[in-house]
Amino acid sequence: MRIIKRNGAEENFNEEKILIAITKANESVDEDIRMTDLQIKRITESVVISCEALGRAPTVEEIQDLVEKKIMAHGAFEVAKNYITYRYTRSLVRKSNTTDDKILSLIECNNEEAKQENSNKNPIVNSTQRDYMAGEVSKDITNRILLPKEIVDAHNEGIIHFHDSDYFAQHMHNCDLVNLEDMLQNGTVITGTLIERPHSFSTACNIATQIIAQVASNQYGGQSISLTHLAPFVQVSREKIRKAIIEEMKEIDVELSEEKLVEMTEKRLRDEISRGVQTIQYQVVTLLTTNGQAPFVTVFMYLGETKNEQEKKDLALIIEEVLLQRCKGVKNEKGIWVTPAFPKLIYVLEEDNIHEDSPYWYLTELAAKCTAKRMVPDYIS
Repeated sequence: MRIIKRNGAEENFNEEKILIAITKANESVDEDIRMTDLQIKRITESVVISCEALGRAPTVEEIQDLVEKKIMAHGAFEVAKNYITYRYTRSLVRKSNTTDDKILSLIECNNEEAKQENSNKNPIVNSTQRDYMAGEVSKDITNRILLPKEIVDAHNEGIIHFHDSDYFAQHMHNCDLVNLEDMLQNGTVITGTLIERPHSFSTACNIATQIIAQVASNQYGGQSISLTHLAPFVQVSREKIRKAIIEEMKEIDVELSEEKLVEMTEKRLRDEISRGVQTIQYQVVTLLTTNGQAPFVTVFMYLGETKNEQEKKDLALIIEEVLLQRCKGVKNEKGIWVTPAFPKLIYVLEEDNIHEDSPYWYLTELAAKCTAKRMVPDYIS
């Protein structure tokens, strides 16, 4: 059996420590009210049985609570009082500096609480360890100064879970709905550099990933973007590609029919959309922010957000490519196709894609195939 120490690390359960603690409390009272060695042994065995019945690793605090109850159940109230007093005194000493042990356990990668708090973070990465070390200081300040005692007590007792206390001391936010439309259409500033309106779909995708990285590095938690905000740049690329083809044909003195020009334009456009979507997928999967975690990104695929019919058709092209690439997956370090964790995908069901005769029914079929293979997208309506 294992126990969870106060610093979050796990170690093997040692019932001898319980026996010694009870014995010391017992020896601190007058001899005529002390418990027998047999009683102390039975209390220890009872505590061990109760811990095993939990079906999980108990915390040090839980074990001490059990010891108190078992001592009182034997009628040794003076012993219990001294045990509680000693425990309280040690608690006050620990509160004077609660971070040292936890920080050391983080460096040694032996902090189970940190490992399990966020599946998005790899606790052995240096940037993650730095973030966790800062987080321990923040938690200490939060628990001792910022939060009401009843909230801290309720959290410690498992009645509630006060999440992200390692960020509570700072004025930070999370769960951003990123306004890509404004930043892409009107330009934005990233680390003091003006980023102007992109002149192609692929550039828009590249800028979008830079925005995602910046947001992830300056907040905690997730963020959401909408593919609708990328759709207008499909037409920008279409016009740019069309113009380039016309110029190429002039140079070799070839005259194209309108039908052939459209065909060549759309073929090259598809290639650019594929490259742009791949940029987003690879960047999100491989990015590691300053706090050592992958950006928790959710991507909305909502045809109803578009401003006109052409933009809706262009958005459908992007959605189709996103679903195709996600269904395919990404290769891991061994070259095996696997399911990437991010970005999360949300597919919106509406009138023009839920019926078999709907114009975008083919996207819903593709989404269902992707879900069957990769467990994404999720659906809302």
